[in-house]
Amino acid sequence: MKAFRSITARATVLDRPDVDTDQIIPKQFLKRIERTGYGEFLFYDWRQDPDFELNRPGCDGARILVTGPNFGCGSSREHAAWALQAYGFDVVIAPSFGDIFSTNAHHIGLLPLRLAPDEVKELMATIGGGGEVTVDLEAQAILDPVGRVLEFEVDPFIRHCLLDGRDTNGLTLRHEDAIAAFEARSPSPVSTAPL
Repeated sequence: MKAFRSITARATVLDRPDVDTDQIIPKQFLKRIERTGYGEFLFYDWRQDPDFELNRPGCDGARILVTGPNFGCGSSREHAAWALQAYGFDVVIAPSFGDIFSTNAHHIGLLPLRLAPDEVKELMATIGGGGEVTVDLEAQAILDPVGRVLEFEVDPFIRHCLLDGRDTNGLTLRHEDAIAAFEARSPSPVSTAPL
């Protein structure tokens, strides 16, 4: 997982509540066995409509998605977070998220940020069809296109992991030498030597 500190990028708006994981990545694309390549299937059914928000001019290359409450609700498919990241998003800003979606996003370095509903609406209005936004995880602040600063809270452990670029496996591997030393002092009760 790559470290996340700050990003200044185009933002786009998906002003819809209760966007569930079935819409983020439809079920027919869950048969793949690899974790990559899901970006082209993001919002697949909705993207068939030429007027869908992400099909509009100015949305190409957006790395920040600002959306409505309860984003990522529904089933626990981690493919939803994978698809958003593979499409190019680094940050999703909403008033609230599905709990499992939020956890899945943190584990891959996709930053879900919660803001108050009125702050999200104001941010949507200032972004319009694709304004530039800065999200600074170190300062825990967002700078919107008109210069307004919005502060946000992130769980300290999640913030540490994102700033350090380490998922839970990466955190464990930081102690690889101590783990190896422990294993050397505590031999297995069962032989694991090849026959």
